[in-house]
Order: sequence, then C-alpha cells, then structure tokens
Amino acid sequence: MKYPDFFNDVETITMLDPLSKVLGSLENGLCEFTYLDSVKAAGHSCPTVGGAYLMTSRALRTLYPDSMPIRGQIKVEFSESMEEGVAGVIGNVVSNITGATDKSGFKGLNGNFARHSLMSFNADVNASARYTRLDTNTSIEVVYNPSSVMPDPEMQGYMKKVLSGSANEEDIKTFGTLWQERVKRIMIDNSDKVIIVK
Repeated sequence: MKYPDFFNDVETITMLDPLSKVLGSLENGLCEFTYLDSVKAAGHSCPTVGGAYLMTSRALRTLYPDSMPIRGQIKVEFSESMEEGVAGVIGNVVSNITGATDKSGFKGLNGNFARHSLMSFNADVNASARYTRLDTNTSIEVVYNPSSVMPDPEMQGYMKKVLSGSANEEDIKTFGTLWQERVKRIMIDNSDKVIIVK
C-alpha cells in the first residue's frame, strides 16, 4: 500500500484502552494510532481529517501531561450540529481515536467501559471542540484554523477538471499531489500555527 511519505512524519497517538486489555484485544491495553489509521477509516486525507487528528493529538497531550491518555474516558463536545459542515467527519475521526461516541456507541459490560454519550453536538463551545477528562473533569478547548495555509494556486484549475469529469489520469495525479502537499503544510510545517489550545 503506497501513500504520501509525510503520513509517517505525523506524530502518533498512544493511549491505554482498558476495554481492549480486559477483552484480550491489545496486550496491556496499549493502543497506538497513526495518521494513516485515520486516513483509512475516513477514506481520504484532507485538511478536515488532518485537523481532527491534530486537534485530538494536541488535546490529549495537554490533558495528560504526565500520563498516558485513557481511551473511553474522554468526553468531546462540538458547537455545530452533526449534520453541519464537516462536523460529522471530524467527529468520526475523534471518535475513532478517543472511543467517545454519541448515543450509538458501546453500552459497556455490566456498567463498565461504556463509551456512548461521550460525544455531543450543538454544545456551548467557543472553539472547534472541547475535550474533557472524565476522571478529573479537566477541560480544554481547541481551535483549528487552516485558512492561513493556502493551497497551490494551480490546484483550483485541476479541481475543476476533476469535478467536471474532464480530467485525464495525469490531471488527477497532479491534483492529488497538490492536495496532499497542502495537507502536509498544515500538519507538518504549520501545526503550531493552525492549532490553538485554550
């Protein structure tokens, strides 16, 4: 399987997953996520998927400065509705990493390890997302704004060709390259600029 090299340069997210430990899925519950994992789950790499991954990585590092994050013990809230804009896409990426889900999630084992109702939309949040540790009730808000990282000016022309169905294979390849170059500039070159934790 081939993919852009920069995927390997994005920091990994390591968590403890008590449910996986109990069920024997992952030794000691140690669970590592890469950006490639999020790309495969979403089906593509874009500024939205990349931003959701970056927000979660930065939030977990801030909430757990001296310990490993606990999967299934983090609540996540968004100000938008699930159907609005890209909120649902972001929610899916965040859910995949943190285990937090809306009402459709895992109900637990005899009251333990439940993950449903840990993600909500239409919340009173003045940021892209609010992450809360359930054990300490510590919260942080994360703002993601990739607008300062503009795409290559040539990308728009290739996008028009792709969307109209008039692109040839070389056009499609060039468009994909330019698209991923912007994602790289967001995630690798400008991650500290596009993510603000408050």
